[in-house]
Formats: sequence, structure tokens, C-alpha cells
Amino acid sequence: MIEVKGKNAELKRIKSAPVKDEIKLKDLDKIDIRIGEILSVEDVEKSDKLVKLTVDFGEFKRIILCGMKKERENPREIEGRQALFVVNLAPREMFGITSQGMLFDIGYEDGIIPVLASPEKPVPNGVRAG
Repeated sequence: MIEVKGKNAELKRIKSAPVKDEIKLKDLDKIDIRIGEILSVEDVEKSDKLVKLTVDFGEFKRIILCGMKKERENPREIEGRQALFVVNLAPREMFGITSQGMLFDIGYEDGIIPVLASPEKPVPNGVRAG
């Protein structure tokens, strides 16, 4: 059980998930995680879950699909926000749109409404995590 103390004490407690299998540092080095600014959030009409993000990574922009349509009352509320993204995933086509990465969010796997994994203060778009 994760016990929340301090200013977040009003948050619900959740059962902690088991720690995943150990990996080597070189395995983590394969993942390219960068900060991007979410320029726009558009509905993917044919999907009941997906929205299309246009994300600025400084020297390049990407289209990234993510399943937040049912997670937020207004998915467009994240426009203009910076967040963490995996930018070296193989492109994947869904509903006729090619997604070129993955948004990192916090909470989905633990059954809570996800929040963005964001820097504590603005940093240049394209900056790598790790």
C-alpha cells in the first residue's frame, strides 16, 4: 500500500504494483525520452479513445496518438503544456493516422486518472530525459 503524507494526504491510497524485472542500464539507454510541447489536441473521430497530439520537440514535430479521450473531460486542456514522450518507437498506424511516439503519463497502469509526466519548470523542447 502506498501511503500518501504531507500536502497530498487527501489523495486516495492505492496498492503498490510489484516492481518489474530488473534490467541493465544499457537497456534503458535504448529509449529516447524527450520533452515536447503539446501544440494541439484533436479528436480522432473513428476512435472512442484516441486523440491526436501535435508535439513540438524543438528541431522536429511529431504526431502522437494517445488514448485520453475518456480520461479527461476536456483533452484540449493539455495544449501548451510540456510533457515526456518516447520518440524512438516504431511508427504505428491507427485509424488512418501514423503515430510517431508515445506520451508518458502517470497513473493509468495503477487505475487512477492519468496525469502528464511534466518538468517542474519549462525547459527547451527536445531536451532528453535520463
